[in-house]
Amino acid sequence: MAKPLFNAAPISAVLAVIVCGVLSASPASAQKYPITAQQRMVANQVASAGVPLSEIKADAPQSYTIKSGDTLWAISGMYLKSPWRWPELWGMNLDDIKNPHLIYPGQTLFLLSKDGRARLSTSNTPDGNDVPTVRLSPRTRSDKVTSNALPTLKSHLIEPFLTEPIIVDELGLTAAPRIVAAQDSRVLLTRGDRAYARGSASEELLDEPALKQKAYRIFRNATPLKDPITGEILGYEAQYLGRALLVRSEGTQDGIDRSGKARQDIVPATIDIVDAKEEMRVGDRLVPEPPMQLLSYVPHAPLMPVDARVVSIYGSAVENAAQNQVVSINQGERDGIERGHVLAILKDGNRLVDKTDPAMVEVKLPDERNGLLMVFRTFEKLSYALVLDITIGVKVGDRLINPH
Repeated sequence: MAKPLFNAAPISAVLAVIVCGVLSASPASAQKYPITAQQRMVANQVASAGVPLSEIKADAPQSYTIKSGDTLWAISGMYLKSPWRWPELWGMNLDDIKNPHLIYPGQTLFLLSKDGRARLSTSNTPDGNDVPTVRLSPRTRSDKVTSNALPTLKSHLIEPFLTEPIIVDELGLTAAPRIVAAQDSRVLLTRGDRAYARGSASEELLDEPALKQKAYRIFRNATPLKDPITGEILGYEAQYLGRALLVRSEGTQDGIDRSGKARQDIVPATIDIVDAKEEMRVGDRLVPEPPMQLLSYVPHAPLMPVDARVVSIYGSAVENAAQNQVVSINQGERDGIERGHVLAILKDGNRLVDKTDPAMVEVKLPDERNGLLMVFRTFEKLSYALVLDITIGVKVGDRLINPH
């Protein structure tokens, strides 16, 4: 529903900047999205104190006007040697900024320094008293409240992976409902096609809701993901194919067989394919689509020591992952990994023979830092992460540690 634009109150001299990743969230829910406990803790600790000048890049600009297409990570990277520390750089004034998820193109940021510390402000004076009041003339718009707000990362890089990959246990996918036939005996299915599906003994297709059709995601296969160090199977990654809507429920129908005896026929559920990443076929599995979620991505360093490994490169036949590609790692919720954790990527040092030593001993070169990645989706034993910065390609087995 269209909502009027509000008159903006005075903007605080200390910006509160976090990110809100929205999946079909309403404007109301975006405004009410809570500040996490960790964000509030950082806010209370640093307030407007900022970060040590030693954390500021030598070529950091004194002022910067935010442009459309910017991301918080990119702006933080212009100022900070450790861009995940931006809550400290901006600070958070929780009394004045009720919704710290919003920062827009057109705002100008000023880099201020005092007593060996630096912070960013919308004011170019240390006390912030020259901050203007911005007033907007009444008009309406129907897009999301956060549609123009600055995101942490370019959302298109990770949004598909919030729904596409699915980690299941060994029997998780085989117990799910399955496609048993296609209309007109088709072999391959794509968007716009109709198909028929049945549930298993342990899970049946439910009746469709009275006012809204039930959505399913369609998957195939379940590839085991193994820990590159221990060989443990950490989970099974299912291949995402597309989406379907349940048109008619699975049921039974009374009938008569050829001998004239009464019989009860099984009638599969009817589904319509509404989205297809790849063609589907008989045997592919259906998983109920989960509720839409409002997700927050605030990059931060883990508080506990991390020593993890890259398990796989998602959806790619190449050996090395490049920047903005997604990888899975061998740690998850059981290890304390959270959405937003930033980890440093280490390139494994080569082993070689020291030809300068008469004994010709073998040596291992030091592991060198290769870049950063950010966790954006977690499971019990695995997590998905986006490669943010990279020097050379990331490969399976590369080590991941705390970024400091």
